[in-house]
Amino acid sequence: MQSQLDKLNDQIIQCRTCPRLVEWREEVARVKRKAYKDAEYWGKPVPGFGDPKARVLVVGLAPGAHGSNRTGRQFTGDASGGFLFPALHRAGFASQASAESRSDGLILKDMYITASGRCAPPDNKPSPEELNNCQPYLEKELEILKPKVIVCLGRIAFERILKIFSVRGAVYKFGHGASYQLANGVWVLCSYHPSQQNTSTGKLTAAMFDAIWVQAKNLLDGN
Repeated sequence: MQSQLDKLNDQIIQCRTCPRLVEWREEVARVKRKAYKDAEYWGKPVPGFGDPKARVLVVGLAPGAHGSNRTGRQFTGDASGGFLFPALHRAGFASQASAESRSDGLILKDMYITASGRCAPPDNKPSPEELNNCQPYLEKELEILKPKVIVCLGRIAFERILKIFSVRGAVYKFGHGASYQLANGVWVLCSYHPSQQNTSTGKLTAAMFDAIWVQAKNLLDGN
């Protein structure tokens, strides 16, 4: 299973399918943010990471320009990760509460983290076509991991999962804490994205986020 994921991640890292995203991610990596002027930016598509035996798959939107696009690991080095990983640590899914670099020693237990789009998009908005181009990677992760619970961080991730499973969106509606069991027995659990826009305004609080991971564990246990 690990070898399958490694092979897939190698393919993801080498992808240059979307010209707009290739140009943007590489420009950001070249120009850099002043705070990270001495850092070596990743500047490539960002693969998923985590436990190859994970029963929980977390799906985000896309890498942040100066977060994952800099560090090369999902939700690492930005405000979203600064909110996500403490919650995962409290829930027992992460070995530590911080995520700063690929070499920081963070280990995920029973969880794999990925995204709908693999390249940092301008204004954090990948186009539908770009998401479609990335979809086969997510489909392959689902095929390899066969998760029991998929936690969708944000509406776009939720809609992408529904599309992959050919589920009619009119029946399944996004809402924080909403959960649905699909025909194949997989649970889909919705959460607001831990972006600074949501956390700084109180739309997503730490207590609300903690409840998501408790709910994920309950779904795993059949409760």
